[in-house]
Amino acid sequence: MEYSFYDFLKLVGSLALFLYGMKIMSEGLQKFAGDRLRNILTAMTTNRVTGVLTGVLITALIQSSSATTVMVVSFVNAGLLTLTQSIGVIMGANIGTTVTAWIISTLGFKVDMAAMSLPLLAVGIPLLFSGKSSRKSIGEFIFGFSFLFMGLSLLKGNAPDLSRNPEMLSFVQNYTDMGYGSIFLFVIIGTILTMVVQASAATMAITLIMCANGWISFELGAALVLGENIGTTITANLAALTGNTQSRRAALAHLVFNIFGVCWVLCVFHPFIEGVSWFVDNVMGTPDPSVAVSFKLSAFHTAFNVCNVLLLIWFVKPIEKTVCMIIPQKAEDEEYHLKYIAGGLLSTSELSILQARKEILVYIDRTHRMFGMVKQLFIMKDGADFNKLFSRIEKYENISDRMELEIARYLNNVLDGRLSSEGKAAVQGMQREVDEIESIGDSCYNLSRTITRKVNSNEPFTEKQEQNLFQMFDLVEQALLNMREVVEHAETQRVSEINKAFNLENEINNYRKQLRDLNLQSVNNKEYDYQTGIYYMDMVNECEKLGDYVVNVVEASSMLRDKKAEFNLQMQQNSD
Repeated sequence: MEYSFYDFLKLVGSLALFLYGMKIMSEGLQKFAGDRLRNILTAMTTNRVTGVLTGVLITALIQSSSATTVMVVSFVNAGLLTLTQSIGVIMGANIGTTVTAWIISTLGFKVDMAAMSLPLLAVGIPLLFSGKSSRKSIGEFIFGFSFLFMGLSLLKGNAPDLSRNPEMLSFVQNYTDMGYGSIFLFVIIGTILTMVVQASAATMAITLIMCANGWISFELGAALVLGENIGTTITANLAALTGNTQSRRAALAHLVFNIFGVCWVLCVFHPFIEGVSWFVDNVMGTPDPSVAVSFKLSAFHTAFNVCNVLLLIWFVKPIEKTVCMIIPQKAEDEEYHLKYIAGGLLSTSELSILQARKEILVYIDRTHRMFGMVKQLFIMKDGADFNKLFSRIEKYENISDRMELEIARYLNNVLDGRLSSEGKAAVQGMQREVDEIESIGDSCYNLSRTITRKVNSNEPFTEKQEQNLFQMFDLVEQALLNMREVVEHAETQRVSEINKAFNLENEINNYRKQLRDLNLQSVNNKEYDYQTGIYYMDMVNECEKLGDYVVNVVEASSMLRDKKAEFNLQMQQNSD
């Protein structure tokens, strides 16, 4: 078989189309799917068992574990699934792919997703040029979905066709008498083959041919199958290359899951394959040796994945911690997903309030980081890093809007439950907090836009202006830190902390008035031009607005303390 440089370029081009499809699909999901699809997926993956069943179902329907894991990675990248939820679905995908193998072997049925790509593009093109943003997002998702499967199909088609040239692998019969060394060698061969072919089903076909021709035994064929389970993870890891940290972790979790499974099966390899062989010979009753080896390999594949899931389903959290250690969070990577309330309401509304409080603290931390980026943007000069940071602030603004929407919706659902008067007051206070925190995010974004306009106009601030703005930033920073402290200890907050918030607000207001008067004098004295003064005061005024939003959050939080004290007083009076 000849494989030219041109064939290699086609292989790389197929990979490029696959990765581009992954990127477009993920972006389309993030823009459109948002709440609806995330809620559906959340409902389907409420616990590890339902997550596994979801993975089995999806993989059995589309008949590709690679496609399932790729879609899971894209969902994680878009913030529609958490890492924990994705691990369960990936476990199920491993079982689902064995179901597919049995269907193929018994019925000869297989859905060609790539064949649907061109008709899907025809459906997506009018949506892509639609004036409505939601329809445009659907069009982007359809295009990404189509490109992804076209890329997968082309990857398989342009890879060296080893399944039609199995004689290329006949040399392996020279390495079949090395004991456990042969088993390890064939695991490695199976891994490499699947990575090259990009389809575990094709590698399984190669394995069947080798066993049927008598080149290798069922024992070594099983070793190849173990290697195929490791090699099939490469597709998801390739897809994750263009994704964020969480998507790369999800892909790595698939690899860790399969590697661990292979390790423990190798420890009990001979008893395991003997059990499978006995089952096929005595229970299924297949006298034909060529058919028997086919069923034995399929049965081994199924037994391995089912046992692996049954064993590791209890260790989802350790797997998550492992991949988080291997792939640490990068500062520039930001994923949108709710941390505490993604699973819906808890059994009691009162407990749900506690979860919502934790989520609001996450929201505050994210907004605080956004303000930190604004300060960093202010000292940056025009260039690629400046544009990159501004884009990140824009992303934070979109995330802030979505978090406000989902937390507010969650709190509304909590209000519909059975709550005490104190609980209702707490939820109402938190609703106001969320609204004001979103306004803080808006102010941060407005500050970044003003900085961008100033930089693009080539109107630099004077040293004195910069010093004044730094001083204003410091006051706002103190206010934000104090706000978080007040909200975190909403029920036990001290009066001194609340008073500090109001004192900081007064300082910000007074400083704004002082800077406004100085700005008029400086413009009149020609220290800088009028346009520079406009940019300058726009930033000063926006910081003052931000301070107002901060004190509004503190007021909303302090209401809870006052309501709690009032409620306790009433309870005491009633008892008296």
